[in-house]
Amino acid sequence: MIAFIEAFAGFMWGPWLLLLLLGTGSWLTIRLRGIQFRYLYYALRLTFSKEKEGKGDISHFGSLMTALAATVGIGNIAGVSTAVALGGPGAIFWMWITGLVGMATKYSESFLAVKFRRINDQGKISGGPMYYLEEGLKIKWLGICFAMFGAFAAFGIGNMVQANTTAIALGNSTGLNSFTIGIFLATLTGLVIIGGIKRIAEVSSILVPFMVAIYFLGALIVILNHIDQLGSGIKLIFEHAFTGTAATGGFAGATLANGIRYGVARGLFSNESGMGSAPIVAAAAKTNHPCKQALVSMTGTFLDTLIVCSITAMVISVTGAWTSGETGVALTTQAFSAGLPGIWGKLLVTIGTITFAFSTILAWEYYGEKCFEYLFRGKYISLYQYSWVAFVFIGTQIKLEVVWNLSDVMNALMAIPNLIGLVFLSKVLVQETGLYERNILEGSINKYD
Repeated sequence: MIAFIEAFAGFMWGPWLLLLLLGTGSWLTIRLRGIQFRYLYYALRLTFSKEKEGKGDISHFGSLMTALAATVGIGNIAGVSTAVALGGPGAIFWMWITGLVGMATKYSESFLAVKFRRINDQGKISGGPMYYLEEGLKIKWLGICFAMFGAFAAFGIGNMVQANTTAIALGNSTGLNSFTIGIFLATLTGLVIIGGIKRIAEVSSILVPFMVAIYFLGALIVILNHIDQLGSGIKLIFEHAFTGTAATGGFAGATLANGIRYGVARGLFSNESGMGSAPIVAAAAKTNHPCKQALVSMTGTFLDTLIVCSITAMVISVTGAWTSGETGVALTTQAFSAGLPGIWGKLLVTIGTITFAFSTILAWEYYGEKCFEYLFRGKYISLYQYSWVAFVFIGTQIKLEVVWNLSDVMNALMAIPNLIGLVFLSKVLVQETGLYERNILEGSINKYD
């Protein structure tokens, strides 16, 4: 059974799904006339604006930080290094391409989430792929499928996997046993999620900027200490993007196909564009137009893949750690240790791992809860929250190979109905985006409100 699940996960995340995700992003980029390039500056300005009109539970910024809490995670530390270790430096180029087209996908799914959102019985906002599949596409069973896959996947990749990673990192750095760490982490999680999306957004709005700033500062110090290698490091990425990478040091070598495969796969895993998770929190934002929040959400992919992932890639490249034969967190730790004195490199990666993982636990609880709410029409939410806290503890106590593979399968299954919705609702998306752009150009909408 374990072997079957592993093989099925490998099939689900095979070239066909990567091409589907990348192809959808490319097609949306064309249909939206490269909106991610033309309006990036506007979107970044809009992110920090104070929306005064429109329904919603949280601000533009709070929504983005919650989405980033889910996406800026282990993928940025372990995912990038794995891509380089298995695909060579050229994999980073394909990760960048994935991020650029993924911005159009993130814009599109967030637009639809806001347009088709609804107010639940508690007066809170509910939205996401399940709602635009039901109300926009008029195919309710697809919405149900997405919600089922999302609710299940949340307990894996968003809960137990993150809790396990946190327990290992904390145990190695402090010597605490997994039981103590599990109780502490479960309690902390419960205290946050009991306050709902507003408290999750408040914590994310503090935690995400803090952890990204610390990680960025540490990476900048490493890069400055190896500034003479920066040019050659960047050159390596572009040189190997269209060729294979020969074996060197402990690096076993990689073909061009491997570079593309791992760059695209890890890029999509990191920014979650097309998976349908981030639109769930985008729907909760206070806004008076779907395009506004869609533009804000779009910047999440830019910040995650084009900024944070690039930081990790540059550190690995300029220090030469990519040739060591290591992979995952071990490779990132080695790279940072090469550029920071004493134990600071290891400490930085440990702190990054813990904060990134914990923030992901909080954000994915909201994703899973909203999927659960859709399936059971708002009933038994407290049961879901208590179960979430319990599984955080369980995740710190067990080995998770099967959970990883099951989560991969569920994440892939989430993407399929979401991509169907994006393709068949793209006409509405393009029409309303065009109208919004014309209003901006005519001055009837304040471009930087």
